[in-house]
Amino acid sequence: MARVNVVGAGVVGLTCAIRLLESGHRVDVLARDLPLETTSSVAAAIWYPYRALPQDRVTAWSGASYAEFVGLAGDRATGVRMVTGTEVFTTRKAEPWWRAAVPSLDRETSLPPGFVDGWTFTTPVVEMPLYLRWLAARVEELGGTITRMNLQALPTGGDLVVNCAGLGARHLASDKSVVPVRGQVVVVEQRGIDRWAIDDDGPTYVVPRSRDVVIGGTSDEGDWSRTPSPGTAREILARAARIMPEIEGAKVLRHKVGLRPVRPAVRVERVGRVVHCYGHGGAGVTMSWGCADEVADLVNA
Repeated sequence: MARVNVVGAGVVGLTCAIRLLESGHRVDVLARDLPLETTSSVAAAIWYPYRALPQDRVTAWSGASYAEFVGLAGDRATGVRMVTGTEVFTTRKAEPWWRAAVPSLDRETSLPPGFVDGWTFTTPVVEMPLYLRWLAARVEELGGTITRMNLQALPTGGDLVVNCAGLGARHLASDKSVVPVRGQVVVVEQRGIDRWAIDDDGPTYVVPRSRDVVIGGTSDEGDWSRTPSPGTAREILARAARIMPEIEGAKVLRHKVGLRPVRPAVRVERVGRVVHCYGHGGAGVTMSWGCADEVADLVNA
């Protein structure tokens, strides 16, 4: 079996490391940012294919991940729960292109004022602080390591490299097609909200967790700022109250910003001794296990 260096300790890097360790490889995760410092830690982390192409591959990766999350939801330590909610629209819509990835999806007729269409389905919601800790512990339990390292280039030691650097691929893979899409969220107190809601036009989403609720968001392509905007936060809360009035007046706990690594197409391919796996946009969690399965196949080939 090979010695593999995985670059990146976000959800994609850790998931790839687990699949490779399960295949019997020796795996070292190398990253500038440790798991709880990554963009993954900011994510509302609801399973939902967003800002990721091509549609056929994204649907397949997302479907495989959905099935994995269903299994993980049986273990409270993972932070994964299956939650029902509704996506709403101001115009009539055909079924989503990723429909094949979910077991069931129903048209919704009980809609907030101003919306004319919607669908309801049950989907994984992942509490990222818990989940990232669980992933990191799983890597170590399987014999892998996680090391902070500010790399200037992809490592040359070891037999193979798996590049899960996200935005870092702009430098490490000389790939300027990867651009940031800034996402700002507001985290508010949990006040008995047990359903999620999405309005893609915002984009606006309300995602309940056990102790708080994540409300977003923004989709600002090319914006590198990690500083939350108070004005944007007010707009996010106002939009969210349209689709879920229960959150109006909820106590704000914190503001966060993450930079999604968006690319014209998600890159999962092997080039010599390097397997690339990055550019997942706003769907890194959504595709993580499916992509990790493919990475393992490419390493094992």
